[in-house]
Amino acid sequence: MTLYNTLTTIFIALGLSMDCFAVSLSTGISNHKLAITDFIRIAFFFGLFQGGMPVIGWLLGSKFRDAIANYDHWLAFIVLFLLGLKMIYESLSKKDDGEKESNILKFHILIGLSVATSLDALAVGLSFAFLNMPIMVACLIIGFVTFNMSMLGMRIGQKFGKTFKFNAELIGGITLMIIGFNILFNHLH
Repeated sequence: MTLYNTLTTIFIALGLSMDCFAVSLSTGISNHKLAITDFIRIAFFFGLFQGGMPVIGWLLGSKFRDAIANYDHWLAFIVLFLLGLKMIYESLSKKDDGEKESNILKFHILIGLSVATSLDALAVGLSFAFLNMPIMVACLIIGFVTFNMSMLGMRIGQKFGKTFKFNAELIGGITLMIIGFNILFNHLH
């Protein structure tokens, strides 16, 4: 993997991990009594799903790569741009109904949140196939970054609570859009 691909993957991972960071931040705010084992369990599931979903997208995209080789950079741009736009829209349209404590440690809730926050990663895996990115390295980077961002989110949430207002999804959306523009620019020039 080239340095450019590695840096791009790290920035994509940061953008993708913002959903998990936001959920983890909210979890830390509303669940002050989480133990370190709870942190690890939550972060593990988020990292596992966020790192695993691109494989599914990559497998689907690999089947169509040759047919769309001349347009792959446009597809990667469109996917990342639309995902970023979706994240920005969702971050701006949320209403603060007060923090509601949910038991994220219940298996079905944790799996549901892990799947919901990783669907964007599936689409990114599709764009990885079009860009011929080495999927296993990319997935490990995405999983590792998401794990750490989830741990950080829970810790910040517990430490600073509601006094720290931070819209992680907005920043993640902007990051994905910038990466999309960067991919398009590099392929066109």
